[in-house]
Amino acid sequence: QAQLVESGGGLVQSGGSLRLSCVASGFSLESYVIAWFRQAPGKEREGISCISPHTTNAVYTTLYSDSVKDRFTISRDNAVNTAYLQMDNLKPEDTAVYFCAAEQFIGYGTSCRLREYGMEYWGKGTLVNVSS
Repeated sequence: QAQLVESGGGLVQSGGSLRLSCVASGFSLESYVIAWFRQAPGKEREGISCISPHTTNAVYTTLYSDSVKDRFTISRDNAVNTAYLQMDNLKPEDTAVYFCAAEQFIGYGTSCRLREYGMEYWGKGTLVNVSS
């Protein structure tokens, strides 16, 4: 059964760091755009980062929302079928359930978009709680 499973969430103090993992099973992430979304209590889910399935000059294309830019870093390791979200300088407003999602790209893809539409696989989420 194809699925994504997130891990790495937890309770952290403001200014701290966490690293989320997203492990795929039942399919290979190699040709998939991977994106991270989050949903804070009482708010709609928002896209915060994505990474292209393929590289340009050995570099993946990444995108970040303004709310996490310069603090979060997305990466992927196709050899272990896993994507990561390194979160530094966490703030209380980062408290949310974090989801990873994947969308297959047909052909050679060097771009990604922060959108829910088209995502084929979703994890169940991992909770990040940042205390002030």
